Amino acid sequence: MNPATSVTAPTLARPPEKTHLRLGFVALADAAPLVAAKLLEFGHAHGLTLELCRQPSWAAVRDKLLSGDLDAAHTLYGLVYGVQLGLGGPRTDMAVLMVLNRNGQAITLSNRLADALAERGAAGDSAGGSAGGSAGASLRAALATLGRKPVFAQTFPTGTHAMWLYYWLAAHGVDPLRDVESVAIPPPQMVAALAGDRLDGLCVGEPWNAMAEAHGVGRTVAYTSEVWPEHPEKVLACRRDFVDAHPHATRALVQTVLEACRWLDGAGHREEIAHWLARPDYIDIDAKLIAARLGDQTDAENPRRLPMRFFDGGAVNYPHPFEGAWFLTQFERWGMIDARGDYDEIAARINQTQLYREAAARVNVAVPREDIERRLIDGETWGSGSQSAAYARRFAIRR
Repeated sequence: MNPATSVTAPTLARPPEKTHLRLGFVALADAAPLVAAKLLEFGHAHGLTLELCRQPSWAAVRDKLLSGDLDAAHTLYGLVYGVQLGLGGPRTDMAVLMVLNRNGQAITLSNRLADALAERGAAGDSAGGSAGGSAGASLRAALATLGRKPVFAQTFPTGTHAMWLYYWLAAHGVDPLRDVESVAIPPPQMVAALAGDRLDGLCVGEPWNAMAEAHGVGRTVAYTSEVWPEHPEKVLACRRDFVDAHPHATRALVQTVLEACRWLDGAGHREEIAHWLARPDYIDIDAKLIAARLGDQTDAENPRRLPMRFFDGGAVNYPHPFEGAWFLTQFERWGMIDARGDYDEIAARINQTQLYREAAARVNVAVPREDIERRLIDGETWGSGSQSAAYARRFAIRR
């Protein structure tokens, strides 16, 4: 890696109020933008020095953001919104600075359950299922073979993996709150729990699904892009008071990480970052397992199985408020919050769109169009024009 050839140093309009920033991350492949930003020292051109701090769990990320031990972090989109509402901890005003990646998570079942699903004709067809459909019937029949309530793991109660898992199960006619026992486990502990027969399935980011398959303890049956194509996943987030106290440093941080995301789209750079992510201080597993699901090509056999995206000309990174509002609708759907009518206003306060636009302009990154609509696995659509107030109450399966 040669940072001298990766970035053109801009003229610093105003120096950052804080020049040394501590950034938290969890051992996942989608921490790649922060790792690249540090290893290539993109921050130096913007007046910053970055210190990466690996955390054992998303709860630790939350706690250290709130205590001020971390200035910002690679974190679950839904975690930020949960903290904003005081779910599972102290309520604190939060800020989503940018989206770090889209897609790139998966649902893996134990071998026993995957075999039962395959026998019922649903192997490889989970993206086509819906409540009451053939794939849904096959999943329900496979779960019934266990003779008990299945145990599925996600990584944090309000996090993205919980929301993808619940949505996928419900789209197949399985009630994730009544038919399944859901437990939260940190990503690096997922494979051991599956190998120890403590789980029947899990939803987590890579490379842990790939590792489960490589170790022969589970099989991936669905990708989260099948649930919501091009869904937002991890975000760069901090407390709102950090943005207020350090606006220039925060903007410089977004510029820095945008440079890293752009670099990741360069030829051969994903293979390169996989080797760095494999180091003991980052993910600490075989680089081949990381690289196996870090490619940038769409699955030709299933076009809804989309690769992890980090930049795509800037289309990945804009923090669309409507995407944040979706998580609030799901919190309502699953009984985490009472119904309310201000989801769009909450999202507009959390997602720092103006700061992002300023940072993007300084590093010549285009801001994508905002009139976006996506069709989810169950046929529901969500986009910039969606009415969030009534959305959660449209679902047949909900709390």
